[in-house]
Amino acid sequence: MTVVVATGNPGKAREFARLLEGFHVKTPGECGVVSEPEETGETFLENALIKARAVCAETGIPAIADDSGLCVDALNGEPGVRSARFAKPGRRKTALLERMRGQENRKARFVTAVALVYPDGREVAAEGVCAGEITLEPRGENGFGYDPVFFLPEMGRTMAELTAEEKNAVSHRGKAVRNLLDMLS
Repeated sequence: MTVVVATGNPGKAREFARLLEGFHVKTPGECGVVSEPEETGETFLENALIKARAVCAETGIPAIADDSGLCVDALNGEPGVRSARFAKPGRRKTALLERMRGQENRKARFVTAVALVYPDGREVAAEGVCAGEITLEPRGENGFGYDPVFFLPEMGRTMAELTAEEKNAVSHRGKAVRNLLDMLS
């Protein structure tokens, strides 16, 4: 089956392509989609559905989208659904670490809601969660976003220090996509 991954984030598109083995994965650009809908939802699922519905409507091809975020206990769940808008691009990790300065409770979790929307109106959705801690400084070169500051105690490394295969096995997005695929079988 062909699916369009409703994201303009190249790192996220690569992750989806690896996770959706057996699917013919296209990007919005490959289908002529040039704009991204505004994420106006109050939840991760609402935003995933907004993106998947828009791309499916524009292309006539099943579309899969996610909305993911970092929820930090010491910050009352922030940045949460506003993770991509928490600070200016290129400053998000720094802004997070500045807000976390002096905090003893470093517990956090990545959350993903993923939605698959079909042209006939059917919708399937799932969620994935990955628990960890916020580091004192960025570590690692892999991944994107908050990965360099998200430490996985069971792995002894940050998300950005994992290989793509290791990350997909434990990540919030990997869990959400596997949950979604289980629902489809």
